[in-house]
Amino acid sequence: MATTSKFFRRGLVYVAVLAASLTVSACGFHLRGEGGHYTLPFPTMYIGLPESSPLAIDLKRNIRANGGTAVVSNPQDADGVVEVLSNPEKTKTKTILSLNSNGRVRQYLLTYNIVFRVLDKQGNQLLGPTQITLTRPIDFNETQLLAKEQEEALLYKDMQTDLVQQMMRRIAAVKTPGMSLAPTPLPGADKQPSAQPSTIPPAVPIQ
Repeated sequence: MATTSKFFRRGLVYVAVLAASLTVSACGFHLRGEGGHYTLPFPTMYIGLPESSPLAIDLKRNIRANGGTAVVSNPQDADGVVEVLSNPEKTKTKTILSLNSNGRVRQYLLTYNIVFRVLDKQGNQLLGPTQITLTRPIDFNETQLLAKEQEEALLYKDMQTDLVQQMMRRIAAVKTPGMSLAPTPLPGADKQPSAQPSTIPPAVPIQ
């Protein structure tokens, strides 16, 4: 009898976890895939975020995955420095978006915001203070607290992934003073040489 009760309790726990997972999936939420390849203009880069920052870990991983750019731990050793002026992990917010007919929360709005700039090794500003703000609405249900907490964490993770891709695009667009430009063609260089007169004597008709 005790064994049967033990298995029954395990079954209830499994059903509860499965129901929570299905609820998160049923809300229509899916994590976005990570973006494409970006050619960064710096051989080495420094990211001005704490080493343990999930955003820093994700951004550094994307930089390394693109190849051609190494991430260094000292800004003095970096050709490009990403200076974070507003850390999204400290400023992210959750505000009430709408209420139901009983005056209770029906929907929240999650906000993830960053302000950063890019400097060169000499401290010159290559990209001025740039703000990226991401928002995601999330429905609230008092009877599904566990599922909603999981959904909220996934939404913040989704915004972090989106933020990293947007930062990568902006960094890739930075123009450094040392970037080579296409040479300007010399006047007349695109003209084809004039045809030379033929030196082959004309054919003599056969008698």
